[in-house]
Amino acid sequence: MTYCLGIITAQGLVLASDSRTNAGYDQVNICRKMHLFVKPGERCFVVLTSGSLSVSQSVLTLLHQDFDAGAGLAEAVTFYDAARVVGACVRKVAKIDREALEEDDYKFNINVILGGQIAGSPHDLYMIYPQGNPLRATEESPFLQIGETKYGRPILDRGIQYRQTTLEQAAKFSMISFDSTMRSNVTVGPPIDMVMYTKDDLKIKQFRRFKDKDPDLIAIHGQWEQALRRAIIELPPIRFDEIESKFP
Repeated sequence: MTYCLGIITAQGLVLASDSRTNAGYDQVNICRKMHLFVKPGERCFVVLTSGSLSVSQSVLTLLHQDFDAGAGLAEAVTFYDAARVVGACVRKVAKIDREALEEDDYKFNINVILGGQIAGSPHDLYMIYPQGNPLRATEESPFLQIGETKYGRPILDRGIQYRQTTLEQAAKFSMISFDSTMRSNVTVGPPIDMVMYTKDDLKIKQFRRFKDKDPDLIAIHGQWEQALRRAIIELPPIRFDEIESKFP
């Protein structure tokens, strides 16, 4: 399984992905799911992928070929255009592989998060579906998830605010979201790749890979669990009604 997350705030973006892939319980591998497309000072894109590894690799190959040739993401005028470029590559791979996959009962499965900035435009964040259509994050919904999303969402719903959340806080929320997911689903795990992008930088300055047994990862896990237990203790007591012999 996979978990990828993009958070957008007024200050910039935090994007993170795990690196665990599995084709059954006895075949677990490590594969990077974060990919960078950068022309410093001009444009900066971070691509996160979930779903079928073969489909994701095909889409990324097309994106890299075009980018290196000065096309695709390298010439997109707006960020919406960039999201459409990714969607077009998804559709192109679908035309090649979808029929053969579905004949053998394999689902054509890929979801993409695209975050970054083009010079002269605001930083932005999109999700691209398997059909190739994009969805944009907003101030009211300032994060996007793909893969195993349910365990890591509650902390984001409660905590992320576009105007108030700093990038440093967004990075911490991201780590707690991943910690919650890994705690409840063993198919999501380190290494965890994280980029913190400050708006208008137009290049990647802050990147971190959290490997298994990383001391910071362990410290965050331990302190978060302790904080949760303290919070439970400090909550007001639950009041119960007394009953004699049966429920009302």
